[in-house]
Amino acid sequence: MKIIQVLLTLVLTSFFFFPFYTTFLPAINTKMIVAALGGILLLVKLARTGSAQIDKGIFSVSLWAALVSLVSLMSMVLNNTPDDSYLGYVVSMWVWLSAAYFVVSAIRFTHGSVTIERVCVYLISVGVLQCLLAIAVDTIPAVKAFVDSILEGEGFMGKNEDRLYGLGCALDVAGTRFSALLIMIAFLLPKAAQKEKSGLYLTLLLTAFCILVGIGSIIGRTTVVGAVLSLLYIFYALCFKKNITDTARNKLVRWIVCGLCAGLVVAAGLYNVSPQWRKYFQFGFEGFFSLAETGHWEVHSNTQLAAQFILPDNMWTWIIGDGYIASTTIDPYYIGKTWTGFYKGTDVGYSRFLFYFGLIGLTTFSLFFVKTCQVCADRIKEYRDMFIIFLLINFIVWFKVSTDIFVVFAPFLCLSALKKEECQELVEQ
Repeated sequence: MKIIQVLLTLVLTSFFFFPFYTTFLPAINTKMIVAALGGILLLVKLARTGSAQIDKGIFSVSLWAALVSLVSLMSMVLNNTPDDSYLGYVVSMWVWLSAAYFVVSAIRFTHGSVTIERVCVYLISVGVLQCLLAIAVDTIPAVKAFVDSILEGEGFMGKNEDRLYGLGCALDVAGTRFSALLIMIAFLLPKAAQKEKSGLYLTLLLTAFCILVGIGSIIGRTTVVGAVLSLLYIFYALCFKKNITDTARNKLVRWIVCGLCAGLVVAAGLYNVSPQWRKYFQFGFEGFFSLAETGHWEVHSNTQLAAQFILPDNMWTWIIGDGYIASTTIDPYYIGKTWTGFYKGTDVGYSRFLFYFGLIGLTTFSLFFVKTCQVCADRIKEYRDMFIIFLLINFIVWFKVSTDIFVVFAPFLCLSALKKEECQELVEQ
């Protein structure tokens, strides 16, 4: 029964962290379903406790999300455009929160309590399983047929014939989330090293790290952002963190060196033995191969990215934008399938936000994430640096794509609320 509970919790975590549309229910995605369950659970608990108080931190974050929606409305009205991409952002934020609340509650129900480490382990596990599923989809026809039979649509939530994909896991959106998972591993490793019998735990964490870096980079090359930042943090922790004992530090160095060497040996073996894996690695690590072969860092997407990094050419657009982020041919009455490209032909996050709602909107949106990071850091001080690095990932990724990282913050925002419930239950007992 415990194994079944853990597996179901993993499925719910994946539905939340990597949502997708299904062929049998194409109107809503899995995140919405989990959010509906979270909303019902929250209402039941509010009715039972007789309290309707809203967490102060979540309320302040909600106000900033509402400001993002307000600026979106201002841009639409002043520019007379129908592009409402961020008009409902405050609603979207609460959907993410509700889904995260149900997932964190499920973890608590399965294990009796919920900790930040346990939440991280579930998220990391889901990321690793998605990487393995993506390889299986690409190499095993039966698995691909099954996944395609339930997966609706294309893009980062659906099928993508040119890239590896899992269930709701593809492209740079997946790469951004993999980056956050790598940071979680970097923070869990020093804590694991300080435990006496942690050999298996360290092995699993380092295996997850190698899988996320290796296969994650093939799914979405944005994963390299998390790989670099996580290695830098590990180096910083080993050299400057005073709360790590010398014994734990030496132990961690040995395990990391052995783990990374083992990962490189496996990767080199796959590269030399399998033409398919050679193709995977040449795509996922194109820049490194270019650097080794030509002495220059050349990546096709970087050249494309440089061409797409464009800025407004008039003061009005700089201030409030043009009111478009998706396309200028949006027809609110058309219900068919159409795609005419991004506005101005750019997928760069900063460019898209500037053209949509100008510096006012970009600043408001940025401050929303700063506030979210601040609330998490103030509530969970032990992991303060981890949340700051999440924020840094968000702003770095915006140089490439317009996805955001609120989905990573959401479970930790809900964690403190559940901790309060646990304390209240202990008092009542």
